[in-house]
Amino acid sequence: MSTWFLLSLCALTCCCGRRNGALSCPDTCTCHFSSSDTTVVCSEASLSQFPSDGLPGNTTSLSIQSTNLSTITANHLQATPLLKELQLYYNNLSTLPSHLLRAVPHLHTLDLTGNHLHFLPPYVFSHAPLHNLVLKNNLISGVDADWLPDNSNLTWLDLSGNRLTAVPTALFQKLRHLKNLDLSHNHLEKLLAGALNPLSSLERLNLEGNQLSALDPSAFRNTPNLTHLFLQENQLERLPPTLLQGLHRLDFLFLNFNRLGHISNTLLEQLSSPRTSNRLWVAFSQNPWVCDKKVEDLWRWLQKNQKKAFLADDIRCASPESLKERSVMSLTDSELGL
Repeated sequence: MSTWFLLSLCALTCCCGRRNGALSCPDTCTCHFSSSDTTVVCSEASLSQFPSDGLPGNTTSLSIQSTNLSTITANHLQATPLLKELQLYYNNLSTLPSHLLRAVPHLHTLDLTGNHLHFLPPYVFSHAPLHNLVLKNNLISGVDADWLPDNSNLTWLDLSGNRLTAVPTALFQKLRHLKNLDLSHNHLEKLLAGALNPLSSLERLNLEGNQLSALDPSAFRNTPNLTHLFLQENQLERLPPTLLQGLHRLDFLFLNFNRLGHISNTLLEQLSSPRTSNRLWVAFSQNPWVCDKKVEDLWRWLQKNQKKAFLADDIRCASPESLKERSVMSLTDSELGL
């Protein structure tokens, strides 16, 4: 068989492949083909329409990022029935249609970070077996339980950087498999008793940067699998003594940048219990600790568990004036009135 014939056959095969859309690619995008996956990345700032023309029908990953795209519909996604990952971050989307995902039955990851989404209709995320849903840095002020199907497979939900004032408890009823929940940098003021009860599989909970001033003693009673708990940058003034009861798998607890003046010995004992993770790290710094006799419990805990305290030397007194800015660990018996 001649070399010329082989080259001609190869050219014909490539031509037919492009004609059938297998190796085609939109003009404003970059496509990467492999034997098992096709990845399409569209990042032209001038892009304002969904890149339907030339989109490979076997696309498994589609990323449209930092463009002027303002509309996406279920009809657009009919062109990619094998899609598994859809990344639509930092575009100009302000809303999405109901039943958006009806044409992508294999989609497991949807990232909508950095758009202008404020209202989303019911059933918007139905039909696809989503495992990861990222709605970070939008304008969302309310969550509808009907966004998701009753049998949701979500394991990761990121609602950080929005305008939520209440924890979406109705939605949690559908999230039995959820392992990672990020509600940081919203406007949450309360975490109601029982709000997290359906989330028994939860491993990471991020409530950083909200306006929480108190927590119910039973807030984490039904989340025994928590390994990471982020409570920093809130307005917490006190913690219930039994708050961490049952959290034996906890590896990281962040309480820095709150308004804590004292902490109970009961809670501290839970952090040093033999059943508690040996890898546990706790952040107590940047709180206005009152260094009177009541700080003795924290002082003694730090002496015994210095390695568990992140930046232990930065846990400092805010009052009385005579001890202001002193490291709690450095205090003497006489200074504590012992």
